[in-house]
Amino acid sequence: MGELTLEERGQKIIDACLAEKSTSPYEIFRNVARRDFVRMHGPEHHVLDGAAVLTAYRNAGGNVDLPAALNELMSRGLQMPGAMCGRWGVCGATASVGAALSILESTGPLTTDDSWGSHMVYTSRALEALSRIGGPRCCKRDAYISLETAVDYIRERFGVRLEKDDIRCEFRPQNAQCLGERCPFFPESRS
Repeated sequence: MGELTLEERGQKIIDACLAEKSTSPYEIFRNVARRDFVRMHGPEHHVLDGAAVLTAYRNAGGNVDLPAALNELMSRGLQMPGAMCGRWGVCGATASVGAALSILESTGPLTTDDSWGSHMVYTSRALEALSRIGGPRCCKRDAYISLETAVDYIRERFGVRLEKDDIRCEFRPQNAQCLGERCPFFPESRS
């Protein structure tokens, strides 16, 4: 079997999320990110990160047609190129979660209600938190920041309580560019 295409990785992520029962987007993310079809860094995170939020939201009682929402998220996530963080100035993890939020409220470019701007409040919070840490890229760290920001935002916006975990990164051995103790999720710095 050869290398999986990005579309195949995206479909495997969606299938894995549909089987998850947790209300913790971190747990869902970790469970799926451990699989061999999710690389340490890569644009499959543009599907996975928002999918973890949608799945946790539904599992916590949020009203969403999860299969349809995940398919729409995959369609949007696959349009996002890799290396957005360094080349576009916006993190793909944050953009993925922003896409998930827009799916939850059926927000589009011509939306006139407050969801149009509200989702930008989320992305600005997440991007500001990422900017304080600095680079180089780490798709896992950026996902954790984006998810952490989303848990608070979803509670404020929708009144749905997602589990908020104490995150300790288990992926650092696979990351040649790990920031070590500069990363807020580095195990030794969270004792």
